[in-house]
Formats: sequence, structure tokens, C-alpha cells
Amino acid sequence: MIRVLIADDQEAVRRGVRRILAAQPDIEVVGEAADGLAALELAAELRPDVALVDIRMPRLDGLEVTRRLSGAVRVVVLTTFDLDEYVYPALRHGASGFLLKRSGPSLLAEAVRAAADGESLISPSVTVRLLKHVTAPRRSARPAAGAPVVALTEREVEIAGHVAAGRTNADIAAELFISPGTVKTHVASIQRKLGVANRVGIAVHAWEMGYPVP
Repeated sequence: MIRVLIADDQEAVRRGVRRILAAQPDIEVVGEAADGLAALELAAELRPDVALVDIRMPRLDGLEVTRRLSGAVRVVVLTTFDLDEYVYPALRHGASGFLLKRSGPSLLAEAVRAAADGESLISPSVTVRLLKHVTAPRRSARPAAGAPVVALTEREVEIAGHVAAGRTNADIAAELFISPGTVKTHVASIQRKLGVANRVGIAVHAWEMGYPVP
């Protein structure tokens, strides 16, 4: 079972999300929080696999909750607000997904499963903007003056590009004729070298550095 914590200041939203997830045979809602600080406290107490976190909450907003939970709990940001000022900080803070509340029950359950599996799922409308960012003219792959040099191997750069294209380990393995286990090992190595919490962090790095994105 995938253990989920819901953090949203609106009781009706929490109730609706709980009802959707309760209908899934492999997902269990273990707790609810009405504000950001309560979400952190419950996450420490309950140790969920995934936290669904709203952006605008009392006491502590969802972006800060995401940052503090990064590396300990996989976070899917669930929000009404489809704004770049929320999307990019959330992904940089380590969110494993960014989902709009209007996305529907099936996408919500899919996002929880993806996060639990170490993958990422982003709402289609947000993905379109991210893809525009990917395909727009990007800066040189050379880091800015004074920035630390991250030494990725040629294969790791290739895999980072595939991750930035939204491909799963299985997709990458099939494309590069290697095993999913080998891809997983490379992805873990890339995360460690970059100091990022998940695949979204790899994607952001690949986009910023101008790695080839298939």
C-alpha cells in the first residue's frame, strides 16, 4: 500500500481527495493536515510515502513544506493555481509532481503512484509550458563563472536528457538498449552528483545546461 498524507486548508478538498484515493486498492490515506506546520508534524509522525500538498496554506505555504520534506517524503503539489511562479519553485524544491485540482481522479491516483515509484507526473497544461521552456533557446552547456562544475559522464548526460523529456526508466532502457536496473543506477548517480532529490531536479538541470533532450 502507498501511504499518503493530504495537506490542504480546505476541508472539502481534503474530503474529496480522500474519497478518490480511498477507492484505489493500492493507496491508503494515513493523515490530513489543514496547514503547513501541521503537515510537517504529521509527516514526521506518520512517515507517509507521498504527501499531496496545496500551495496556499496557513502558517507555512506549500512551497516551503515541499522544500522541508524533500528527500524524506515524495511530494506532489496539488493546487488550483497554474502559475509559473509556483511551478518552477515547487520543482526546484524537490516536488515529484505538480497537479492541478481540476485534473481529475485518474490523474490524481496516477500521480501518487508515479511519485511512490520515484517517477514524476505533471499536469498536461503545465507540461506544455515546460516543453516550451525546453525547446526555447537555452544557455550554453558551460556553467556560469564561479559555478561548481558537475562532472557527469557522457552516458549520464544522455540519460539526464531522456529524464528531461519525461521518459521513465523502462522507456530509457528500451531506447538505449540497456536494462532498467542500469538506468536506475545511472539516475541515482546523477541525483547524487547534482545534489537533487528526484528526477525533476535532474530535468531542471538538463534544461538549464542545454543537454540534448530527445
